[in-house]
Amino acid sequence: MAPRLSPTCGTASSCLIRYNAFPIASLNVEYHSAEPRRALCHSLCMSPAPTAADLLRSIGLEVDGPTRWGTRPSSRVSGIFLVETPVPAVSASLDIDEIRRWLERVPDLRMDGERPTQTALAERMREFWLPNQSLLYVGRTAKNLNGRVGSLYATELGHARPHPGGHWLKTLRELNKLRVWWAETDASEEYEDELVAAFAESVPAEDRARLPAGAPILPWANLESPTGPARETGLTGSLLSVEATPVKQSGVKRSDGSGRKRATRATTSTPRAPRRAATQPKAKTASGASAAMPPKEAPTPVTAEGLAAMHAELEQLTTVDRPEIVARVAAARDLGDLRENAEYHSARNEHSFLEGRIQLLQQRIRTAVVIEAGAGGAISMGSTVVYEIDGAREELKIVGSAESDPLAGKISAASPVGKALIGHREGDDVVVSTPAADIHYRIVEVK
Repeated sequence: MAPRLSPTCGTASSCLIRYNAFPIASLNVEYHSAEPRRALCHSLCMSPAPTAADLLRSIGLEVDGPTRWGTRPSSRVSGIFLVETPVPAVSASLDIDEIRRWLERVPDLRMDGERPTQTALAERMREFWLPNQSLLYVGRTAKNLNGRVGSLYATELGHARPHPGGHWLKTLRELNKLRVWWAETDASEEYEDELVAAFAESVPAEDRARLPAGAPILPWANLESPTGPARETGLTGSLLSVEATPVKQSGVKRSDGSGRKRATRATTSTPRAPRRAATQPKAKTASGASAAMPPKEAPTPVTAEGLAAMHAELEQLTTVDRPEIVARVAAARDLGDLRENAEYHSARNEHSFLEGRIQLLQQRIRTAVVIEAGAGGAISMGSTVVYEIDGAREELKIVGSAESDPLAGKISAASPVGKALIGHREGDDVVVSTPAADIHYRIVEVK
């Protein structure tokens, strides 16, 4: 299926979508781009926006589908799957009742640190809707498309299992009208990255401008990109970390074309009890079933200096390092076959480490509790200690474990030395027992 093009194409200098799967000669329009993998600008030539099938073909994949929402793909191998709406809408048509049930199921859901109303939550979600786009979600599996998509259908809104990806889709009012496309590939991770990039390039500038400042260009129900930043929604705790194991379904509800749904047979199995489920506080779901509440994040004790250093590192990683590595990934992607592209895989691995560090810093900053050195001269977290050991005078600072750096003279309050020194004062002799020998510290000064 070739894309539908306007006969009045202007310049192609702002081409946004890759059409390497379509022969340019067959399009019967003037082509100006010097780059072989870029074709005519979506905002000028495409009417309407590229479909899920168009995007799959644009990255060179064979397309299967579509099937209606609720029906599993026939394929049982690895691949990519996409969820789209047949007709792009100006705004997300959200089911407020379902959003209310989401809030009831997940008592720890917060928006900007506060418990939102269902209306406020809906408005926040609408901020990320791209009105001229039909693609809503991109997913992948390295095992079984049939099973993965089936898990997507089976997972209740707010639950983390069996598959929480794309859970925003469950809030749409006309969920049954969505369509699912798929393509088999043994390089699902690489092609997922390629597909999300192709989608982002297809979105015109005027539609990008509708998104919150700095938001990555993603299908609406994708909350993070494979090789880019996660979407900053302001939402935390939106999924139950542990929930009651759902009933296993041998089939899913299918439409017979008359608008009625016929149910397939369901079977039950004895679920494996989640670890430590008996000790976790319980909350009631909308159905009345008991589900474990997500655990509270533990506080991260830090010094004021350590917190400032975390902020500085996070700023460096997000404003300098991340754009550089994302550009490297994009450049490597354009070199060719992703399965045999060593530079691409190297860049992706580096990006994964960077994103992991960013997430760790964000979590530490979010849970940080600044500890100041105690009064009265006693050693505490935040204290700088001048001591003598074997006639040599040295200095160290007692800090939280998150900012510990022994080579820089910063030791954790939870370390053996830190535990031994805390509570002592100037002039005290402290013995720290180690497997090799006892070490004697003479406290000279506490700052």
